[in-house]
Amino acid sequence: MTEGRIMKALSGFYYVQTEKGLIECKARGRFRLDGTSPLVGDRVRLSLESAGKGRIDQVEPRRNWFVRPAVANVDALVFVAAAVNPVTDPFLIDRVSVIASLSDCELIVCVNKSDLNSGDTLCGIFRRAGFPVVLTSAENGEGVDALRALLRGKTCAFTGNSGVGKSSLLNRLLPEAKIETAEVSQKLGRGRHTTRHVELYALGDDTYAADTPGFASFDLEMMQTISKEELAPLFPDFEPWLGSCRFQDCAHLQEPGCAVTAAVSRGEIGESRYRSYVRLYELCSQHAFWEKSTKNG
Repeated sequence: MTEGRIMKALSGFYYVQTEKGLIECKARGRFRLDGTSPLVGDRVRLSLESAGKGRIDQVEPRRNWFVRPAVANVDALVFVAAAVNPVTDPFLIDRVSVIASLSDCELIVCVNKSDLNSGDTLCGIFRRAGFPVVLTSAENGEGVDALRALLRGKTCAFTGNSGVGKSSLLNRLLPEAKIETAEVSQKLGRGRHTTRHVELYALGDDTYAADTPGFASFDLEMMQTISKEELAPLFPDFEPWLGSCRFQDCAHLQEPGCAVTAAVSRGEIGESRYRSYVRLYELCSQHAFWEKSTKNG
């Protein structure tokens, strides 16, 4: 039996990188029966059936996995944002930061389009919160080397709203990939989806990056089940004050003696991050927001 890693999934076929090269595979029928479909990034065992063809027989245990984007064994989610056309709402990044924390996954914030806007506000919010942040321009190459250094040795998934330049940045990191890109609508301020499938690209130095469809196509249906009580520890910038509130079951909203809200008042926790926490807490209270089928895991 041959071992390999799924690099691309398209139209029911899986393209697995092995010592024998790239093998085009179908998956055994039992995966459909038990609801555990293989994902890009999976380590798998396969049977070779003919030259360049095979069948996936087994999926190895995963470190983590996401349904949308459909990718597994990710070391870091790279949230590509922009401060201009389209402008990224910091709340989107905060939502994905929670997903990353739940999945034992690092979050890297990449603020693109520095040739059009300095991105100082977005960069400041997330640097202050303790996340690695890099400012880039896919247009002129600024910051691309710094981004490459942050990715080195990791399997990463690029994510973010459509039009921020995920595919363009990957083309900078790996010019031979020639990933399709499209102009952002100046009138609507949003991009057209050019990425329609998930694919891992080898960037060298044991580094892999996946391009994924933008949020507008999936409406950020990446959320995992979480209770409102579990939310605060997923905000690393809250950590110094957790456990110091007057009430043990403090929700960090309007309770007297709350150490978190006091830290916000003193400017020790960013107001943008705290507003996102309040919005997420309210949404977590509406269980439907976080509900997602995990059958595909």
